[in-house]
Amino acid sequence: MNNRQIVVQTLPDGTLTEDNFALQDAPMPTAGDGEVLLKTILMSIDAANRSWMQGATYRDAVKAGDVMATYSICEVVESNSPRVAVGDIVAAEAVWADYVVRPAHKVEKLPKVDQLSHLISVYGIAGKTAFHGLVSVGKPMAGETIVVSAAAGSVGGYVGQIGKALGCRVVGIAGGPEKCKWVVDALGFDACVDYREAGLFKALRAECPDGIDVYFDNVGGTVLETVLALMNEKGRIACCGAISQYDTKAPTGPRNLPGLVVVKRLRMEGFIVMDFADDDAKAIRALQTWVRSGQIKVTEDVVEGLENAPKALIGLLAGDNKGKRMVRVAADPS
Repeated sequence: MNNRQIVVQTLPDGTLTEDNFALQDAPMPTAGDGEVLLKTILMSIDAANRSWMQGATYRDAVKAGDVMATYSICEVVESNSPRVAVGDIVAAEAVWADYVVRPAHKVEKLPKVDQLSHLISVYGIAGKTAFHGLVSVGKPMAGETIVVSAAAGSVGGYVGQIGKALGCRVVGIAGGPEKCKWVVDALGFDACVDYREAGLFKALRAECPDGIDVYFDNVGGTVLETVLALMNEKGRIACCGAISQYDTKAPTGPRNLPGLVVVKRLRMEGFIVMDFADDDAKAIRALQTWVRSGQIKVTEDVVEGLENAPKALIGLLAGDNKGKRMVRVAADPS
């Protein structure tokens, strides 16, 4: 029996294309002592996948010839450890493949839930990133104005809904009128501005008449530069990602740094979701409460089939997703 896997055939020189990847058959991996053989069910698709191809970040760089790295939810099909049993559902740092072997102590046994995909979306990386970044870094207070970029994306959509649940005015930034309308109508944002239209500064200023207190940044570049000019004194910027800079040969940066940070006494902080792992239980409790009350709507964008993972990532970088994107590789065993 072979194990399908998707390899980074060549590193992209500019925009990522499907030609940068290759679907290959590899021998079935074998679990050694203290290891588990995992069958991939769902793979998270994230803009970070692209940034890993640019060099080392908070993890090692993905190089040409590597199987593409990912975060997955898997079923244990063979176990050589007392830590987990065959049939357990676990989370693991994995790769784009049907099967993967991992040390048992590096997988996380997951609770039973009604819908497994929620452990990747609202109760997984996306929801926890939104919660920790907004609550622990942005520190919003009821009545303040929050702006979030990539508002229709996997993290941004939850940031906005959490902000509304906390009693804030929330303004999104997204690409295209249809997406902006969806952010307002489906997710409940107070407003959403189209960054593809001319006059982003004027449009944001009109929707934020009292200025911006908290900005949750997923894109960097010129959008970040524009928002900085509208921040209130003592405003907070939670830097989650810079998707506008990942897939280009000509990255841009805000030209108004560090000037505005000094003049307005802003606090600008980057974070990784793992920084707040000790508070994950608190985050999940809050997210579950808001989901049950209807204050958070769960948005997921599921692509079927391992072979479609490259296309799913390329599309996400182009902004064609609504909600958390993932790839279903195998059926949920429950």
